[in-house]
Amino acid sequence: MSLPRLFLDARPAAENTPVPLGPEAARHLKALRLKPGAALELVLGDQTWTADLAELDRGRALARLVAPLDENREPPIVLQALLPLPALLTLFDELLPPLVELGVTLIQPVVYQRSEFNGPKTAARLERWARLIQSAAEQSHRSRLPELRPPMPFASLLTWETPQKWVAYELATGQLNPTLRREALAFTSGPEGGITDEEFTALTAAGWQPLSLGRSILRAVTAPVALLGAVQFELGRMPAP
Repeated sequence: MSLPRLFLDARPAAENTPVPLGPEAARHLKALRLKPGAALELVLGDQTWTADLAELDRGRALARLVAPLDENREPPIVLQALLPLPALLTLFDELLPPLVELGVTLIQPVVYQRSEFNGPKTAARLERWARLIQSAAEQSHRSRLPELRPPMPFASLLTWETPQKWVAYELATGQLNPTLRREALAFTSGPEGGITDEEFTALTAAGWQPLSLGRSILRAVTAPVALLGAVQFELGRMPAP
């Protein structure tokens, strides 16, 4: 059984260093019914440590670092998800955990023409989305916490710089799906109602390669997950560098 994992801010770390975990972590560990002496894993910035739970009380927990953990659960390439903001923002909550589990590196919400963007309502959900991302990263034992950025307009996709840029598109284009290379990949797809013809034309002119995810029309929250699952399958077929 895997050990509970918690993400914390970067800090100086050495064996036997005490690390306060904070009230939210304390509540989580109590819900897991852990007792002092239980083993944990802590991610301190870019360092992963094994640790012991030294103290656990209501609203307070303290861990003691034991040894660095030499592992890397991150994908071999950068995976940037430029996700369409849905009209119903709770759908974004549904989308985030599986993408984190599948190794996404960067999460960038995008305001497409059909996104029905509401700035204040979206800004109010960013903190919740950050918590969902952290929870999914801890659950899936990621080695790094994915970055979440504030929403950006569709026009910013047209100047996005990444070696590989893919756009999932529901209409047949007559082109074969692009071949994955061992380089950073950005991918995007449309909101409810899809990408408009004008948006798709602008994306392809800006170097985004279209790809198909099958003959059926996928939900806005299904397409990014299906795409990233296919990417991870292909990464698993590549020989180690």
